[in-house]
Amino acid sequence: MSALAAMCRLRPVVAVLSGALSATAVLSASTLVSASAAEPARVRIAAAERVLKDEAVLTTGEGGVTRVKETIVYRFDGGKGFDRTYPTRNHESLTEDRVYKIEKLRASSPDGGPAKVASSSKDTRTTISVSGDQELTGNRTIVLEYEVRGAITPMGAAEELRWPVIGGWKVPVDEARAIVDGGAAIRNVNCFTGPIGSTIGCTQYYTNHTHTQGVYAQQGMLPGEYLTVVAGLPAGTTGGRAIYERRHTIATAFSVNAVTGGALVGLLVLLGGGLAALYLLRGRDARVVVKRAAEGDHPPLAGAEFEPPDGVRPGQIGTLIDEQADVIDVTATIVDLAVRGYLLIEEEDRARSGRLDWTLRRLDRPVVELLPYERILLDALLTAPDGTGRDAVKLSQLGGTFATKLAQVRSAMYDDVVKQGWFARRPDTVRSRWTVAGILITVLGVAGTVALALTTEWALAGLALIIAGAALAYGGQYMPAKTARGATVLAHTIGFRAFLERGAIPDGDAVASRQRIALFSRFLPYAVVFDAVPKWAETVKDAGERAEGADNLYWYEGPAEWDLSKFAESMRTFTLATSGSISQSRGL
Repeated sequence: MSALAAMCRLRPVVAVLSGALSATAVLSASTLVSASAAEPARVRIAAAERVLKDEAVLTTGEGGVTRVKETIVYRFDGGKGFDRTYPTRNHESLTEDRVYKIEKLRASSPDGGPAKVASSSKDTRTTISVSGDQELTGNRTIVLEYEVRGAITPMGAAEELRWPVIGGWKVPVDEARAIVDGGAAIRNVNCFTGPIGSTIGCTQYYTNHTHTQGVYAQQGMLPGEYLTVVAGLPAGTTGGRAIYERRHTIATAFSVNAVTGGALVGLLVLLGGGLAALYLLRGRDARVVVKRAAEGDHPPLAGAEFEPPDGVRPGQIGTLIDEQADVIDVTATIVDLAVRGYLLIEEEDRARSGRLDWTLRRLDRPVVELLPYERILLDALLTAPDGTGRDAVKLSQLGGTFATKLAQVRSAMYDDVVKQGWFARRPDTVRSRWTVAGILITVLGVAGTVALALTTEWALAGLALIIAGAALAYGGQYMPAKTARGATVLAHTIGFRAFLERGAIPDGDAVASRQRIALFSRFLPYAVVFDAVPKWAETVKDAGERAEGADNLYWYEGPAEWDLSKFAESMRTFTLATSGSISQSRGL
């Protein structure tokens, strides 16, 4: 009785446990059903669809053409077709690919399967798509036929057929089988399964009893795997050869061929013609200079005296020599205005002011004798930023405010050399035209090179255009040419420069010393242009000791205890400071 009672007491507990287990089972089942229902339809199709059987017959023919007839039994689960991927391009080297060409695609189905076929290639793969008009379920048979060229390779005394005939599926393959009909005795067979390049043998491969067919089989293949068949045939059986194509890369884009070679030859002709044109333009200057100097036209030396070209200003000479209105030419013009009595240059006492600076002071002299660019420069120096006139200006005050006015002065200097008849056109305009033309050609060459490199193997022709444009842009700096008159003045100028660089003036007494100071002052602006100030300043270094009152110049005043022995350093510092101040732009 006690045992029965105990059992009765246990029954509720068992019932509770049983109910809990049942509930858990129901919940688990519900969860599984819900999860299954939540899966995308395409996942269920991919899991359900598969290739039940894939049988291919390969027949070799003349010219290395291999005809393939493939019979596929495919299980559909709502799909309209399928895709197959074949490796049709292999990178043999940096510039060459081995290519397999799939042609004459056909598809048919005896039991209502998809029969529309299309192919597309991308990178190294060709995808064959077989599709129909309606969704299908169940098993369907599809017959796929095509020809492949390039799968046969001559190998000494044999030909080898190698082709991944079955594979490239997105679904599993249950059974794969292939037959190679060589049309002659097959010497050997082999096959591999797995990814392309795999060395894993397939399930079975052999030749039939007549050795005219190779038979290959593989049980079970995963998506993406291939069955690659290999058959050795006697040499000359098909006459097939591997197909190679140049791969379009950076290396091949710049290859040398008839077109690119011709472009390079054309470039050489263009550069040679450019050099000839430069010689005709620039060389004419040299020829005229040599001729005029040899004839003694405006001889540099007349007895023991020497004169610069008649009426030619330092700024004009600077522009004539290098065909550019440089900042140093403007600086030399400022010194020349002082020497001619339009300005007084006062060097401040550095010990008292705490800085090195100069004051440019206007002198009362008519400006009717000034050239246009000299008048523009003088007005620009003595006009305040607000437009009002001023009698004096510190050199330090010009920094950051004179750059715009400097451009006007330089432009007027270019106009002046044309007006003098030394150039037919403004040198800066000539340079700009040729340089812009060269830049445009270079840009066109860059665009053309990129386009050709992306699409063809003629990119070298575009590169030639880039070189030609760059050469033209560089050569444009030498395109301005002087007229015969300008070359004549240049011949005189060259002799004058040699005289200043020698820095030799006949020695003499106190009177000669004062004359030496006057001559020194007159020629000093030209020495600034020729960068010969230190050498030229040696001519008056001791003049202050020989001539009373010669411790200053009439156009340049130094601080206390200053004399002409310090002038070379003062002038060197002044020209550097002036060039920096007038060309400095105001920062934002």
